Amino acid sequence: MTPIRIMIVDDHPMVAQGIQSVLEEHDDITVIATLGNGRAALDALDTLNPDVILMDLNMPEMGGLTATELVLEKRPGTRVLILSMHDSPEYITSALSHGAMGYVLKDVPTDEIKIAIDTVMQGGRYLCTGAEGAIAPKSNGAGDALTGREQTILLQLAQGMSNKDVAGALDISVRTVETHRKNIRRKLGISSTAGLTRYALEHGVLQGTGNAL
Repeated sequence: MTPIRIMIVDDHPMVAQGIQSVLEEHDDITVIATLGNGRAALDALDTLNPDVILMDLNMPEMGGLTATELVLEKRPGTRVLILSMHDSPEYITSALSHGAMGYVLKDVPTDEIKIAIDTVMQGGRYLCTGAEGAIAPKSNGAGDALTGREQTILLQLAQGMSNKDVAGALDISVRTVETHRKNIRRKLGISSTAGLTRYALEHGVLQGTGNAL
């Protein structure tokens, strides 16, 4: 069996070396490089031809999100698996929207990294328990409290419409839209338009609309 070619991209040498030592215990894996930032990974992509890139998020010169997007533009068949200490839903959903096939927190048992690699090599998406729990819809979440009109306005805002555009589409005043928008943010605990868009994506509000976000 041809070993899985792994590139580790992390600006903390001790972390990278620790991951490498764990992975090299497996006969079906070979670590072909440990690099310190996304720019170095991009520059080495064609020469090293990795199957899977284990990518940190916050790095100098080029961070993991930008690097993931550029890697996949250059070599779409590469699997990018994010390894990060950040368990914020915003980090996780951003990584997935940039094309990462998985997200694993750095405090997981070391065996789980191997499971994640095998999963993405088979074409699946892998989220560790902590990452999956961070973005899972809550059964009694605030989103359930949105009225029908608020859900309609959420959809339009997530599609990039302005308050004025929404007001015109629904034949209501801009002030009324602003009031609904404040209520939506309060109920969902979200303060930014980007956050509303992420919420809409995660909860299927935008499914079937044909809008690219």
